[in-house]
Amino acid sequence: MLSTADALAKVLDLAPSMPTETVSLADAAGRVLAEDAIARRDQPPFAASAMDGYAVRASEALPGAVLKVVDESAAGHRAGMSLPLGAAIRIFTGAPVPQGADAILIQENCAREADRITVQEAPTKGEYIRPAGGDFEAGFRISAPHRITARDLALLAAMNVAELRVARHPVVALIPTGDELVLPGEEPGPDQIIASNNFGLAAMLTAAGALPRMCPIARDTAESLRASFAAAEGADIIVSLGGASVGEHDLVAEVMSGEGLKLDFYKIAMRPGKPLMAGRFGGAMMLGLPGNPVSAMVCGEVFLRPAIDKALGLPAAPRKRRIATLGHEIDANGSREHYMRASLRSDGEVTPVVDIHENQDSSRLSVLAHANCLVVRPPHAERAKIGTLVEYILLDD
Repeated sequence: MLSTADALAKVLDLAPSMPTETVSLADAAGRVLAEDAIARRDQPPFAASAMDGYAVRASEALPGAVLKVVDESAAGHRAGMSLPLGAAIRIFTGAPVPQGADAILIQENCAREADRITVQEAPTKGEYIRPAGGDFEAGFRISAPHRITARDLALLAAMNVAELRVARHPVVALIPTGDELVLPGEEPGPDQIIASNNFGLAAMLTAAGALPRMCPIARDTAESLRASFAAAEGADIIVSLGGASVGEHDLVAEVMSGEGLKLDFYKIAMRPGKPLMAGRFGGAMMLGLPGNPVSAMVCGEVFLRPAIDKALGLPAAPRKRRIATLGHEIDANGSREHYMRASLRSDGEVTPVVDIHENQDSSRLSVLAHANCLVVRPPHAERAKIGTLVEYILLDD
């Protein structure tokens, strides 16, 4: 069986690369830049006041000095003159600093009577003035590839960038398989369960920047399986859920190989998630995830999310691993790399403490829902004591 690392490398080799498209700034949240975004102007574009007060010359605004107010500068409406000698110009936050002024005397540091102000506390040269280009200058860039955040959008708007070139969302078809499945809201038969993997994975995919396509449940017949795969036509990635094990009712590889599926690998040394397969179907990458709900979600975290990053042009890499200390003893591990549902707690320590949930059965979705990380145990790891350093992957990161 392949190691998890070798399987991921093969999955990333299979992952498609998305073409690019142009979107408006309003539609760019969460998208991945495919080309650098370049500022078209300085920010601020002029020297601006950081406070309400008076634009003055620092050399004239000494304690006790009386200056005549001769004009006003407001945001969007600069003063109509340069600053004369022995004068002051009323100014408001964000307004352009008049020519000749080199300091802002804040209104709290002076007294005004009619058109005269008396300086009470002198400003220093340059005080409360934001220089032109002090934030960024024309030509400043946000480099691709980069996933666009809310903070980036504010910056891009200030850069006067109205449109962006981004990677197209990869379309991921999700095909649940098995006679035992019904959709949420339907009445299951006595031997049936509710399909859940596709809904959890759809949410994961959306958060990662993909467009999930929910295909019909493929029943345990060749005809139904072919019909569900036909519904995935045009997708960039096809994900089957279940049907990848070794039972006589697990038909995905057997049936779809006759329809053009070319498998790259089958089975990996991972727990949960041993019955994982990957290959190509037509022009799409195909990933076969286990049917057990937790196995499918864990494999989604470990394999599908990095594949989506690769498709979007982001660095093709395993999920980031961090270090924590064990909050309790755990048994030795077996021959497969084990991704154990766990919860972090800090306990005021620099290195966080992690508690591994007692029940690691791959059907227990309630345990996964209460976890916020996956502790990664290497094959044949020895029994670990309290305080042992372990690696973990943060969920929803």
